[in-house]
Amino acid sequence: MVRYCGVTNFNHARPGTAGVLLTNLGTPTAPTRAALKKYLGEFLLDPRVIEAPRLLWWLILNGIILQVRPQKSARGYREIWTDEGSPLLNTARQQLEALRARLQGDDTTEIQLELGMRYGSPSIRTALESLRRNNVQKLLVFPLYPQYSAATTASTFDALAAVLKTWRWLPELRMVRNYHDNPAYISALAESVRERWQAAGRPDKLLISFHGLPRHYFLAGDPYFCECHKTARLLSEQLELEQDSWEVSFQSRFGPREWLKPYTDKLLQKWGKAGVEHVQVICPGFSADCLETLEEIQVQNRHFFLSAGGRKFSYIPALNDTPAHIAALHGIIREHTQGWFGKPDDSPQQRQARAQARGAQA
Repeated sequence: MVRYCGVTNFNHARPGTAGVLLTNLGTPTAPTRAALKKYLGEFLLDPRVIEAPRLLWWLILNGIILQVRPQKSARGYREIWTDEGSPLLNTARQQLEALRARLQGDDTTEIQLELGMRYGSPSIRTALESLRRNNVQKLLVFPLYPQYSAATTASTFDALAAVLKTWRWLPELRMVRNYHDNPAYISALAESVRERWQAAGRPDKLLISFHGLPRHYFLAGDPYFCECHKTARLLSEQLELEQDSWEVSFQSRFGPREWLKPYTDKLLQKWGKAGVEHVQVICPGFSADCLETLEEIQVQNRHFFLSAGGRKFSYIPALNDTPAHIAALHGIIREHTQGWFGKPDDSPQQRQARAQARGAQA
């Protein structure tokens, strides 16, 4: 066994394996002010999330925002918290186990899967160390953000690089950059909408709401806005929607600067006042339900629409661990790991014997 950088990293007697690191945004450990202060401090200090002069932003964050926002956010999390804890983390674990089951049924070399959150726990570092202990030498990083943004997918790469730069022996690395137009993903979204139609009827309007992004990020070249619109267009085409029966909007804005428009809350209020009676909302940018869907959409924005005159509002849940979603994610993993599996040249014992003959300790 070879030891370097203070960490056990390789065993000649064990065959190298492939691994998949599933990642998502993360969640606080509890719906409390203290837990939210820690979580938001890590999240909002990320230079990919807030592009502002560091010193000025640090003073604003610690002097103002983290003195006020954690208490408000904690109230929102208490609305959605379950006996099992955070909905996002629980769903992410269910997705992980469902994908493990699907991959175990494949007639290929075993793939190791781990879950790491960009902020909070379980961390990306912890997940990577687990994969390293399992002798993973080919690694696929799979951020569960269908639409690419520097604030999400690129930030995940930053966290990955911060860990890997401490490793002497790096795995072969691949990364899923986006899957906003993946046919199986679009079909899974369409299936979820049709299921809601069967249960609640077709609405006057289908609102396709994505997490917001500061407008100047888009003007600087971030492709997120365009990928959101492509997802929405493909979904509308598969559902054969009339042009005036659906619209794209953006939610969850933060701070005084202009964000991508139209804003979800403002548009729902406008529709309610204009006489739109029945609205259904789907959020295709979220692979798992979380605060932004369960509390912001299902509670806050429901209230905005109904208070403005609307009569019927329903939120179409995220794809979560539904069979169609797991099948889509499984297909993406298989696509991005092509060429990694073949007949080994020899046995682990033969490799170990050759290594020892050349002076290796194991």
